[in-house]
Amino acid sequence: MAPAAEEHPQDPRRIRAMFDAVAPRYDLMNDIMSFGIHRRWKRRLRRMAGKPFGRGLALDLAGGTGDIADELSDGGWAVVVCDASEGMMATGRDRNAGPRVRWVGGDAERLPFPDGTFDLVTLGFGLRNFRDRDAALAEIVRVLAPEGRFLCLEFSTPARPIRGLYRSYSRRMIPRLGAAVAGKPEAYRYLIDSIADFPDQRTLVGWFQQAGLTDVRYRNLMFGIAAIHGGRRPAAHP
Repeated sequence: MAPAAEEHPQDPRRIRAMFDAVAPRYDLMNDIMSFGIHRRWKRRLRRMAGKPFGRGLALDLAGGTGDIADELSDGGWAVVVCDASEGMMATGRDRNAGPRVRWVGGDAERLPFPDGTFDLVTLGFGLRNFRDRDAALAEIVRVLAPEGRFLCLEFSTPARPIRGLYRSYSRRMIPRLGAAVAGKPEAYRYLIDSIADFPDQRTLVGWFQQAGLTDVRYRNLMFGIAAIHGGRRPAAHP
């Protein structure tokens, strides 16, 4: 039997409250946990996005404090950050994200945008947090313009030689860092559990294809600790 809604690990209210609580120290924690490597991964995402095409309009879904949006804006894209956490977006606005960035509160499973709005959708470390991932992927495809691109940066399954060491570091150190820096060890225990429960690279390829994306490929980062998956909405989406 499925757990009750309020007990579901990806319960939207729980996730939103968790991110609101950690927002002031979220970027600092990411820098500490990854030794700053997450910023290199996000720059790689920007390079994969390439130069603006079409109308040059991008959606950074679950964009949080806007660090990916800043990268895209620097690359010439006009960017809309959409996130369910007002606390995260407030932190990003206070940090003075680029002038080509707009902020919109919204649910990934019911995006507040018309069909075919965006030439590019990016999603960084957010897919794990959606309760109905099929619905979120369907919404992403819906708001993409024909031949628009989707790029998803997410934790994944590391190569076998480093898998044990990585998981040991994650389970032992990250909750302690969460307690020391952010004062929220429970949020970072959730982070580790959500990474462990997330499917591997090839499974995610299948999810993208089932959602209707074509040319689906992925690139491993740091031996598969993270990966960037990409796909394209067909010119004539069913």
